[in-house]
Amino acid sequence: MRLALICRPFVFYGGVETATAGLLGELVRQGHQVDLITTRGQPPVPGVTVRELAVPSQPSLARLLVFGIAARWAARGGRYDVVQGHERCPGQDIYRAGEGTHQGYLAAMGRRRAKVNPYHRTVMLMEKQIFSLRWAREIVAISHAGKSEIERLYATPPAKVTVVYNGVDLDRFHPGNRERLGPPTRAELALSSGAWTVLFVGSGFERKGLGPLLEGLGLMEDTKARLVVAGKGSTERYRSLSARLGILDRVVWVGPRADVERLYALADVVALPARYEPFGNVHLEALASGVPVLSSAAAGGAELIRDGDNGVVAAEVTGRVIGRLLDRLRESNPERLRERARATACGFTHAAQVEAFTRLYRRLSRNMAFH
Repeated sequence: MRLALICRPFVFYGGVETATAGLLGELVRQGHQVDLITTRGQPPVPGVTVRELAVPSQPSLARLLVFGIAARWAARGGRYDVVQGHERCPGQDIYRAGEGTHQGYLAAMGRRRAKVNPYHRTVMLMEKQIFSLRWAREIVAISHAGKSEIERLYATPPAKVTVVYNGVDLDRFHPGNRERLGPPTRAELALSSGAWTVLFVGSGFERKGLGPLLEGLGLMEDTKARLVVAGKGSTERYRSLSARLGILDRVVWVGPRADVERLYALADVVALPARYEPFGNVHLEALASGVPVLSSAAAGGAELIRDGDNGVVAAEVTGRVIGRLLDRLRESNPERLRERARATACGFTHAAQVEAFTRLYRRLSRNMAFH
């Protein structure tokens, strides 16, 4: 089947980027012919034709509008069987809501005044066109929580919103990495072999709950527990918070890492107490690596966490709650948690994700030969 996939440029690490790269790779492996409609700066993608569009880099509002218009015309002229968008633009058969809803994000972050900002207003107007099915025929949510949010905020008919979970590379993210990669990575980061270690992976530190996580670390009974923070963003505010909490020497800052599987290999638990997170590929990568997860109830990935079995779920994103849950995980049976974590992830492959999309493609294809 000939597909157009509309997506901003991505690299091969980071949550959104890893999810997109894995999806594209599996689409090609399953025999689809894929054109990636994007902007300048996209690295080559094996087996995929990259169509780069000329779009201004600034201001952000101009970039948003020009890319939407240019992508629509590129897709219309390509004689595709299905057009799938990961960005807010018109003319899509399928819109994959990988970032949830902008309206839901602003509400979760308490940014009500942002709605008067021209950029945020435009994004919400564009997503309204999508979720009201004027700019898309079908919506794909990446969690049941995301599906419910879209239906609640935009009255999208439930039959038009399908849940397709992300996939994960079960070979790259594997429990065997713990023995092979864990010790040298701990040595690299000056972590002792006996230090119980929490890992935070993600960019957008405020949205993903780094502040409350630091507070929770400071409240733990184990005063030797460590936290490794990986991700893109300014750390100054959080370093200052760590100093005020008296835990500055217990936090290791590593920035964004392409070899994030090495970090999972050293972790005893992965924490993502997000204030807003449509799914969180970190959940799947951690579970596949055999690492239990502390998630917030606000993250779509919490749907995979069974309390006390493969992790825990924080009903509130506060330091007090997070600290208590970290203590609970610290006292749990680590081998059972790791075993159950890996078992949970095994059904979430890129192959299963593409099979679910292919069923949608056959139903929505503009080429009647595929019906």
